[in-house]
Amino acid sequence: MAYPFELPALGYAYDGLEPHIDARTMEIHHGKHHQGYTNNLNKALESHSALHSKSAEELLADLDALPEGIRTAVRNNGGGYVNHALFWDIMTPGGAGEPSGALADGIAGAFGSVDDLKTKLSGAAGSQFGSGWGWLCVDGKGALSCFSTANQDSPIMKGLTPILGVDVWEHAYYLNYQNRRPDYLAAWWNVVNWDAVAARYDAA
Repeated sequence: MAYPFELPALGYAYDGLEPHIDARTMEIHHGKHHQGYTNNLNKALESHSALHSKSAEELLADLDALPEGIRTAVRNNGGGYVNHALFWDIMTPGGAGEPSGALADGIAGAFGSVDDLKTKLSGAAGSQFGSGWGWLCVDGKGALSCFSTANQDSPIMKGLTPILGVDVWEHAYYLNYQNRRPDYLAAWWNVVNWDAVAARYDAA
């Protein structure tokens, strides 16, 4: 997808992830926050027609090549656009299975077990100071890693492909969980769509 960017559909109802993520949070998060990133990314690119053919991922992968005047806006809003599109895609009502196939093998090799991955990723996301994301990523050789980033920074900026991400900005959980970020993270694993994560891993 390229300019003008459009807000991607969720693929499930706002209340589809309850009780783990409440409908009002989803409505605000998707319809207001993600829409805002979409609008602001389009605004930043509006007068830069040479960039209109590039995907948001391509823009993030080569930020230094962008005009200095829009670099920060694309980093923040392009990151917000891409990060949230992934976030919606790797969640599903009721969750979806456990990792299998190549993804399961990769997780076992990198972390020991799925539970070990959950512990490490939840720890990284839970300890991220202020706003940010927790990530599971794959590099060009298929190796997996997990870490957190601040604000809307994307692993794409590091040359990595994110295949799973959890939003730990307060707007992602505060209505239901207030300051209890660890409780939100524990609940969030119940809606992870491992089939979608595996598809991203296989395509990386």
